[in-house]
Amino acid sequence: MFKTILVANRGEIACRVIRACRELGIQSVAVYSEADRDSNHVSLADKAICVGAGANGDSYLNLANVLMAVQISGAEAVHPGYGYFSERSHFVDALSNLNVKFIGPPTEAIEAMGDKARAKSAAIAAHCPVVPGSEGPVANEVEAHKIAMDIGYPVLLKAVAGGGGRGIRKVESQEELVRAFPMAAAEAQASFGSGAMLVEKAVIKPRHVEIQVLGDEHGNMVYLGERECSVQNLRHQKIVEEAPDAKLPDALRKEMGEAAVRTALSVGYTNAGTVEFLVDPEGKFYFLEMNTRLQVEHPVTEEITGLDLVHLQIAIANGAKLPFKQSDVALKGHAIEARITAQDPDRDFAPSTGCITQWRPPTGRGVRMETHCFAGFSISPFYDPLLAKLVVKGDNRADAVARLQAALHDFCIEGIATNLPFLRRFCASKEYVQGELETSLVGRFLSDGDQAS
Repeated sequence: MFKTILVANRGEIACRVIRACRELGIQSVAVYSEADRDSNHVSLADKAICVGAGANGDSYLNLANVLMAVQISGAEAVHPGYGYFSERSHFVDALSNLNVKFIGPPTEAIEAMGDKARAKSAAIAAHCPVVPGSEGPVANEVEAHKIAMDIGYPVLLKAVAGGGGRGIRKVESQEELVRAFPMAAAEAQASFGSGAMLVEKAVIKPRHVEIQVLGDEHGNMVYLGERECSVQNLRHQKIVEEAPDAKLPDALRKEMGEAAVRTALSVGYTNAGTVEFLVDPEGKFYFLEMNTRLQVEHPVTEEITGLDLVHLQIAIANGAKLPFKQSDVALKGHAIEARITAQDPDRDFAPSTGCITQWRPPTGRGVRMETHCFAGFSISPFYDPLLAKLVVKGDNRADAVARLQAALHDFCIEGIATNLPFLRRFCASKEYVQGELETSLVGRFLSDGDQAS
C-alpha cells in the first residue's frame, strides 16, 4: 500500500480523503492556499504545504506549485478529489513523469470522456442509447439550425468540453438559437478553453439518473446502482441527490448499469467514475456524459451499498483487484444528500461570504455530515460555495425524506446567508415528498411563487 498520498484539493472532499488515508494507515499531505490556512483539511492532514495565494489560479490550479508540493512531500500517489485537476489529463501525465500514481482513470479515458463528441461516439460504439443530434461539434448557428430542423425544436446547445451546467442553453426556435449560440460558445470558451458546441434534441421533463461504476486495472468492472439527481437549479447544478431511484424498475436498472459498464470499458476506464443518463417519461434512457472522477454525491451510494469508494479508489490505484463481483452488490435502504451552500436565496442565490458565527450541524441516527466548516471559519470569495453535504439514510424513501426534513430544520448556520431556508421549503413540497422528480422541478417550484424569506 502507498505510504504517503497528497490530496490535491480543498474543502470537504479533502477532509474526506484525508480521513480515508488515516483509516488505511497512510500518511496524508494537504495543499492549501493562503486564504485556506485555517481550513480543517490543513489541520487534519499529517503534513500541509502552501501552494500560493487565495485565487485558484495562484494555488489549487497552479500546476507548477502543486507538482512541487508533490515532490517536496515525497508522495507516492495523488488523490485529486473532484474539480481542479481531477479531469485534466496533462496533470496525470505530469505525475507519471514524476513516477507518482494518479488515483483515478488513465489519460486516454479522461480525454475520451472529457470531450462530449468523443464520449457520444464511444457510447454509440458500446451500443448505449444516445440523444438524437449532431455527431460532432457544429461550426456555427446556421449549421446548428439545420440540425435542429431535422430533429425538431426544442434543442439543447451543449459545450463539448467541461460540465457543471456551464455552456448549456435550451432553445425553442431559430430566432432564440441565433441569440443563444454565441452566448453559450463564449461561456464555454471562458470556462473550459473551448467554444465547440453540440446540438441535441431536448428531452422534455427528463429525470437525471447516473450510474456509479468501479473498475480495477485487471479488466474487472461493476456498477453500484444509481443515483437520482434530477433536483437541479436553473444553472443545471445538482442540489439534492438520492439513491436508489425509487421509481426505477429493476429491469431498467440492470439495463442502464450494463450499458454504463460497456461504455466505460470501451475507453479503457479504471477506478471510480459515473455514467450519466437522461430518462424520459416513457422510461427510455439516453447517454448524457461520463464524469471521470469521484462525484460530489458519492456518499449516498456508499450508504446503500456499504462500500467505501475512497478506500476502493486507493486500493485500485495500488494495483488491487476488485474484492467483489457484480452479483455481490446489494442495495439496502434509501439515502439522500442535500448540498448546503453559501448562497443567498434573497439575491437569486448569489454567493455569500463572511465569517460563520454559529455552526450547529444536525446529529442522530442515520445522519452523516461531510464538511470542512466550523464556527469562526471565514468563507472567502475565491471558491465554490459548498459548505457541507448533509446525508441521511432511512429504511425506505419516506423514512429518509422525514429524516432529511428534521435534519434540515435542526441545522443552524449564522453569520452568512445559506440555502438552508430554501432547502427546508423545497424538501417539504408535495412534489418532492411524493418523488415526482424531473429536471425542471426546481424551476417550477420557484416560478410558482416560492418566497426566499
